[in-house]
Amino acid sequence: METALSSLATILPLAADDSEFHAPSLADFFPPAVLFEGTPFEINRIMIVRFIATAALIIIITLAAKRAKLVPGRGQVIIEMVVNFARKGIAEEILGEKLGRKYAPIITTILFSVFFLNITGVVPFLNIAGTSVIGLPLIFALWVFALYLIDAVRALGVGGFLKGQLFPPGVPKFVYIVLTPVEFLQVFLLRPATLTIRLFANMMAGHLLLALCFSATSFLFLHAAGGLKVLGVVTFAGGVAFFLLEVFVAALQAYVFAILTAVYLQMAIEPDH
Repeated sequence: METALSSLATILPLAADDSEFHAPSLADFFPPAVLFEGTPFEINRIMIVRFIATAALIIIITLAAKRAKLVPGRGQVIIEMVVNFARKGIAEEILGEKLGRKYAPIITTILFSVFFLNITGVVPFLNIAGTSVIGLPLIFALWVFALYLIDAVRALGVGGFLKGQLFPPGVPKFVYIVLTPVEFLQVFLLRPATLTIRLFANMMAGHLLLALCFSATSFLFLHAAGGLKVLGVVTFAGGVAFFLLEVFVAALQAYVFAILTAVYLQMAIEPDH
């Protein structure tokens, strides 16, 4: 289905005498500046989406905390379920009860933050995920990586950490010539890189698919010639399907990021596991 939809961007302009169809492109992720153009503090549409998502998260959590009741309402129940899932289902499940309680606030913050920044991709008038450009996923990944390094050094010392990561026990010494550089790349490059790329690539792909489907739907209904208008039903159905899929992916990627955070912290503190 994705292959069929991607081909629409090429063939749709042929459906009308004037090319009214504008396919989504990478330019969607680099909109013009709104404020402070040419400075390190430049603000564009995606930054505004990030501000809105962050403000929404802070407001919702603050109101939920202030209005918490002994007999919770629906909103409080949902938030408490997610918080308990982050604490028990992720933090304590991977790190154990003691360490899980210690790191639960960090893991919960990552779970909520990544989800809210992901879900803006399907919110009307926002229509793009705050994590669909590499900068923000990279910041999250570096935050997790910094926690990993700091806690590993605290637990093992610099020498113990490097020895455990770069020179795995039970391996013949001559193998270290090849294994140690590989382990170095894995620890210091691949872990933060995979965290970053997994998140932003999924959200970028989701935006492109949704934009293609609904742009094609609008074009086919309004500008296509003759019987080609019927194809608009197909692209609309594809858009609805990808909309639902994108909601699922937004939650899934937040969960994956949170659980990998817990795994990396567990590897830092208990490298033998």
